[in-house]
Amino acid sequence: MSSDPIQTPPTSQCRDMVRLHFAECSRITEIWSEVDAASRRQHLTRRPAGAPGAIGIISLTARVVCEKRSAMNQHNDRSDDPKPVIEPGRGGAEHVELTTRALHLRIRQQEILAELGVLALQGTPFLELLNQTARLTAEGMEAEFCKVLEYMPAQNRLLVRAGVGWHEGIVGVATVGADLESPSGFALRTGKPVISNHLENEQRFRTPELLVEHGIRRAMNVILQGDGSPYGVLEVDSRSEGEFAEHDIAFLQGAANLLGMAIERQRYERQLKTALDRHQVLLKEISHRVKNSLQIVSGMLHLQASSVHDDALRTHLAEASGRVSAIGRAYERLSYDADVEDIDLGPYLQDVCADAISVASHCKLDFDAVHRIQLDADRAISLALIINEFLTNAAKYAFSNRSDGHIWVRLVRQDENTALISVRDDGVGLPAGFDPSKSRGLGMRIIAALSKQLGAAISHRGDVDGTEFVLMVPLQRVTE
Repeated sequence: MSSDPIQTPPTSQCRDMVRLHFAECSRITEIWSEVDAASRRQHLTRRPAGAPGAIGIISLTARVVCEKRSAMNQHNDRSDDPKPVIEPGRGGAEHVELTTRALHLRIRQQEILAELGVLALQGTPFLELLNQTARLTAEGMEAEFCKVLEYMPAQNRLLVRAGVGWHEGIVGVATVGADLESPSGFALRTGKPVISNHLENEQRFRTPELLVEHGIRRAMNVILQGDGSPYGVLEVDSRSEGEFAEHDIAFLQGAANLLGMAIERQRYERQLKTALDRHQVLLKEISHRVKNSLQIVSGMLHLQASSVHDDALRTHLAEASGRVSAIGRAYERLSYDADVEDIDLGPYLQDVCADAISVASHCKLDFDAVHRIQLDADRAISLALIINEFLTNAAKYAFSNRSDGHIWVRLVRQDENTALISVRDDGVGLPAGFDPSKSRGLGMRIIAALSKQLGAAISHRGDVDGTEFVLMVPLQRVTE
């Protein structure tokens, strides 16, 4: 039997049965209100059992039975519905006794389906979701046992993945057959619900040893179907006498559908997480290769600088080598952030500043920043290069052969859409009449060009106590 293909049942059947169940429960609630009102009227007037008030209650109860049967018959008469496989009841006719207890049970089943829907939407951990489904389904069917069976294609078996009522060592270990001779296997492969009310006399299917060992008298199976291939089967079992009826299928299939959709959702989430993890690995690999390539360029410039005899040219090549290396470090730091689109500027700029000042042993750096100031990655690189130029210039020109230079970098949020970055030193200050916009130095020209790209405003202060540059950066890209 292992070669029989698993037929995917029409999902419309599952949805229709859930809708029928909810409609049935709503109608039961409405009519039961009438029953309750009639009962109170009878009690107040103290009518005898055979009085018209009692007849009215019986009539209302009969209406529920008729409407329930009518709805079920209309649903089952559809030609595209796969008929459930149900063992005939004693005497060959299904006996539906709709009592007060049965009405309350239908309402409780409706509440359980709502609870399962909430569990599915909350993203409940997988095994907890399976166990909660088994527990609530058993409660809704007034059964002592319930289990979630996962299909294992390689073994053509169904594994008891979760359950309630079973002996220790069953859940996660025991399996049952998934062939057509097994009730659960038949439900899995055909998509048809299976009801067996007298397993001791069952002739249609092979009764699994697991059920025999636990003294199970009756069982009902429905398929667990998501958007993809079936996950397995949801089964309720009971030791008690009595019968599962066709109208019980709507509740059990509704619970199975909610669980199936939750399983499918978690499956998609796992796939997305795997894809995201792979994306992160690729991003870090690309960043590493870019950094290596830039280091090669920086090394070539440095080598060229060491081989020329012109001091001015040697200085320019060394500065170019340092800037290329700074670009590589700034780019590499981006890969350390979990959010590759928006960068938390505080930790990012702290690392960039530490890298920039590491080559200046005569300088001490103090960095202070508030966290959760976000900037997109492209703009964050430009800002990092500006800060690198400020630090490089301060280390190179501010301290005039001092070995105790001090540089402070501060990052705060000026307003909702503006970050303020201050770079201050305690050096010799700026030359008289210094204008950054008219500076011919390459460093200041780089700062001006990158600031224009960011839409940032630069101000400065320079005196005998040192120099401070203040950068006001829009956190959102400026549109022209």
